[in-house]
Amino acid sequence: MSEFEAATLTIKRVRYYIFLRDVILMSVTAFGGPQVHIAYFLDLFVDKRGYLTEKELLELNALCQILPGPTSTQTITAIGFRIGGPGLAYLTLLFWVLPAVAILIFAAIALSTFQQKEVIIHAIRFIQPMAIGFIAFAAFKITSKVIESKSGILVLVLSTILSLSTSSPFLFPILILFGGLVTAFKYKRQPKIDKNEPLKVIWANFILWGSFLIVGGVLATFSNWMPIKLFENFYRNGSLIFGGGQVLIPLLYSEFVTLKSYLTSPEFLSGFGLAQAVPGPVFSFSAYIGALSLHDSGIWGMITGGLVSAAGIFLPGTFLIFFVIRFWDNLKRYRIVRASLEGITAASSGMVIAAAVILYLPLEYDFLNPTIIISTFLLLQFTKTKAPFIIIAGVLLGILI
Repeated sequence: MSEFEAATLTIKRVRYYIFLRDVILMSVTAFGGPQVHIAYFLDLFVDKRGYLTEKELLELNALCQILPGPTSTQTITAIGFRIGGPGLAYLTLLFWVLPAVAILIFAAIALSTFQQKEVIIHAIRFIQPMAIGFIAFAAFKITSKVIESKSGILVLVLSTILSLSTSSPFLFPILILFGGLVTAFKYKRQPKIDKNEPLKVIWANFILWGSFLIVGGVLATFSNWMPIKLFENFYRNGSLIFGGGQVLIPLLYSEFVTLKSYLTSPEFLSGFGLAQAVPGPVFSFSAYIGALSLHDSGIWGMITGGLVSAAGIFLPGTFLIFFVIRFWDNLKRYRIVRASLEGITAASSGMVIAAAVILYLPLEYDFLNPTIIISTFLLLQFTKTKAPFIIIAGVLLGILI
């Protein structure tokens, strides 16, 4: 190896080290979900480090909104992929999700092992309506930014109504495809971009994604071992969910509370509220559900449940972003792809609105819950109060009252 090659390798290693250090810092400081994470990414990865341009970051984020899975996680993983390839990307995924996953597994264990867990649930009861306030705020912010036309409004309304009318997990990708199709017809309004290179697709990661989906489904069908069933459940959900963590919530509620009764409604909503106070990806909430689903298996069983659930929810989106990013630069030259983005985001916005309504229905009908929901929304909209401080205030209020 020449001195030049050795120096180049050293520079790359230092760059990778700095990037991973930045990812770790982000994983313990980035609160607020994917809509807020993009602002953190712009500040650190674009303005301070120059890993990529603002245009490149926003295009990557748009790409991740098209794909199923956790948007901010896919975005930061894609940045790692561009900087150092698959190896650095997988390390990026691990460092990004591990802190939040560990915290929420610990929260599930604490809730399950505490002899008087009703005391904990009572103390954090105000977090449940606060969580709905967070979702309502997310719905408002997304809707106000992405709806640009009458067709977008139509997709938003239909998506909201249909999401409220059925809990089928197959509805969500259908709505996303429908929304993209509606606005894709307006592709002629998009400026033309020259296609200098033919579209070349490498199928390896897509095959990997499909193999996990099929094998996981077969194993879960013929096995009664809960970790396998949890992995399959979350991998399937991670392969179906478009629009980020807020869209994930109604589907998980329907499957794990309504259909399977692994968790009670207070446990679910309290855990989701706590997830709002944890930095990192909202999809890490899956670790809480997985751990609490195995509360009869002891601490190590709960840790196993949390880890396999987290792996299940994050892997499909990772495989798919690795698949698409290899030909994204050529794909985005097609006007129909760019035109479909409005419909896709409008359909996702409708799902977020429906999530707020669905999660409100199990709450007690009193004056206090709507007041907390509205107060949370107003604090997020008109003040700079951070999500963790709102959650801490809710816990203190629950303890004092």
